[in-house]
Amino acid sequence: MPDGGRDPDRPRPPVRPPGGVTTVTSGFSIIGKAVPKRDGVEKVTGRTRYLHDLELPRMAHGKILRARHPHARIVRIDPTRARALPGVLAVVTGDEVEQHPFGFAKDHSALKRGKVRCVRDEVAAVAAETAVIAEEALALIEVEYEELPGVFDPREALRPGAPLVHEELGTNLTSLRYQFAHGDVDRAFAEAAAVVEGEYWLNFVTPACLGTMVAIADWGPQGRLTMWTTTQVPFLYQRDVAAALGITGDRVRVIQPPVGGNFGRGLDLYPIDVIAALLARQVRRPVKIEFDRVEEFLACPTREACAIRLRTAAAADGRLLARDAHVTIDNGAYVSWGSTTPYVMLATVAGLYRCPNVRFDTTIVYTNNPYSGSMRGYGNLESTFAVESQMDDLADRLGLDPLELRRRNAVTSGDVTPQGFVITSCAMTACLDAVAQEIATLRPPLRSGWRRGVGYAAMFHVGGGARIYRSDGCGAIVKLDDFGKVSLLTGASEIGQGSETVLAMIVAETLGIPLDRVEVVNSDTAVKPWDVGVHASRTTFIAGNAARQAAERLRAELLALAAGPLEEPADRLDIREGWVFVRSEPGRRLPYERVVRAGHLREGGQTLVAEAFYDPPTEMLGKDLRGNVSAAYGFAAQAVLLDVDEATGKIEVRKVVSAHDVGRALNPLAAEGQIHGGIHMGLGYALSERLVVREGQVLTSTFMDYAILRSDDMPELVVRLIESVDAEGPFGAKGLGESGTIPVSAAVANAVKDAIGVRFTELPITPAAVRAALEARHRA
Repeated sequence: MPDGGRDPDRPRPPVRPPGGVTTVTSGFSIIGKAVPKRDGVEKVTGRTRYLHDLELPRMAHGKILRARHPHARIVRIDPTRARALPGVLAVVTGDEVEQHPFGFAKDHSALKRGKVRCVRDEVAAVAAETAVIAEEALALIEVEYEELPGVFDPREALRPGAPLVHEELGTNLTSLRYQFAHGDVDRAFAEAAAVVEGEYWLNFVTPACLGTMVAIADWGPQGRLTMWTTTQVPFLYQRDVAAALGITGDRVRVIQPPVGGNFGRGLDLYPIDVIAALLARQVRRPVKIEFDRVEEFLACPTREACAIRLRTAAAADGRLLARDAHVTIDNGAYVSWGSTTPYVMLATVAGLYRCPNVRFDTTIVYTNNPYSGSMRGYGNLESTFAVESQMDDLADRLGLDPLELRRRNAVTSGDVTPQGFVITSCAMTACLDAVAQEIATLRPPLRSGWRRGVGYAAMFHVGGGARIYRSDGCGAIVKLDDFGKVSLLTGASEIGQGSETVLAMIVAETLGIPLDRVEVVNSDTAVKPWDVGVHASRTTFIAGNAARQAAERLRAELLALAAGPLEEPADRLDIREGWVFVRSEPGRRLPYERVVRAGHLREGGQTLVAEAFYDPPTEMLGKDLRGNVSAAYGFAAQAVLLDVDEATGKIEVRKVVSAHDVGRALNPLAAEGQIHGGIHMGLGYALSERLVVREGQVLTSTFMDYAILRSDDMPELVVRLIESVDAEGPFGAKGLGESGTIPVSAAVANAVKDAIGVRFTELPITPAAVRAALEARHRA
């Protein structure tokens, strides 16, 4: 662990082959096989050119001057000395450029005027011949501030007379509020045999992507803007950056080079993008802005800090009767996606296990802290931590086994949650049974002075898209050239999750051709079809269905072309392993590329191109927060085995078992890799990671003091993939990208309680916190 490294006496976990697929017989040629990621070799050999590596002719370099204080009036900005520095091309401030508000609540501008509201705020920006010169110029910009009292706790921000972050609003309450009620909650609590309650505090954490935030902007001679960006939502980004610059979206082209991680960071528009465009317009040259690591810790959007107050009621037999939740979110200075996470928090409170009566409310408050964005799991880690902590506490109160309590309340196919989520495929109980069986095997010996615990947690998340916009669709175009090469043009973006690989597998399986004959094109809005973006674990399900539908249409065209030379109707033909053949006489066959050339290189010939747009049969949440937002839902369960050193408080996770209802595992190797990465992120959230923000200042600004887990900190990982085969998913698949992360912290907290009898309600659970809790218990 980060507080001292691996114990030299601790044995290294065994290496297990990819596996653990509880499967249904498929008969597929490609689907279900372990296929390495397409970009894997290039990445590990250093051949991948990330956006940081991109250089354009005549490119200038930009740097951003940020506020020194979390809350202050800007009295004066004097850029004279900076502009005089040789090599400086331009210095811009908020008063000198035309700007338009952007962000979820349109309360944000790229360069601040009159006032700064957090230390992330951008005061001025420089474009220069080199990044070094631009950095030197920042130090020459003179800014005079009038410091203002700040507010850094959402509870304090609501007190009468508290400093106002946005004076024009007259309050520190944001305009966002999420209220939901179903059933008779008060009566359920009055009649309950057991009630547990608690308040859970979740701190800021950061995505800690290996690739920092970066943007390149270039204006063409006709006033058209090209942005090279790490966005996850290129078409929404295209719209938003155009609006922030006061132009129309058709004048913006978005190109997405490979990224070094995103984890939700790329879901919004940020000042770095707009400032790059403003500087490029000023100097009439391409401008690149990239953050160093310190700036990344300061300016990258975080997972939101929040407090969850939760009560849960159950009958004597363990049946859940009601949940009542209130979430207070530290919004920071501006509204971004972090403050919309209650959409997902509510889904967990209402949908993780059967619970007939639910009440949910929020308080989302402006402070002078940095604002939060979207991050992997999107509110679900937070609410699952609270819900699953109380499942164990209820089991204790009722004298039930924690797994048995979960089984009695498990969701099953055909259920409808209080919000109206319709559960189709569901293997929640099978996931619980799988982790229970595996965690009981091959336990390492317990060392003297250590206490051992086992904890469980389950997960409920969207698995078939999430209609948070009017469209949840994705487009696909599949074309086949004379040489048999298939090009899939997909709206879906590759952000390291392996979507290129699985989409190519779907197309190859559908067409009946070798996988290496399919290439994927997905990085340019001028070429690819529309997609709403990469979020909500939606790409395999949504983009996969679009790709499959387009490939099915192309397959039909190819068979129709083959009907002539094979002298058989198309409905008697098939394609497999690259051969078009007569079903009743497989020896009568032609290579598929020969069929393509014969159909194209002739008078009256045709090219083979097909397109599809898949938008799932779902609905947006109404004002009452009801509606079936996803076409399928994912389920998972995890078991954690850990040891606690009573003398030092150190927690050592020895084994994590993770079972996932994946619908169908299209690529088991990639699925297991996603889960491994998710567990790593979840363990950091549980045990070590915290972005320390004090009085509005970010104090953890390097990897020396922001403690992500190292590879040798990781325990033995066992993954079980449970196949429920969803009727709507491509070849039966469901989304998986976030589910490995979501239950980890809850399972860890439950295991710690099992080991030492202490319930921790704040993350991370550090050795210092464990030691303090044990000492307090000994004093009591």
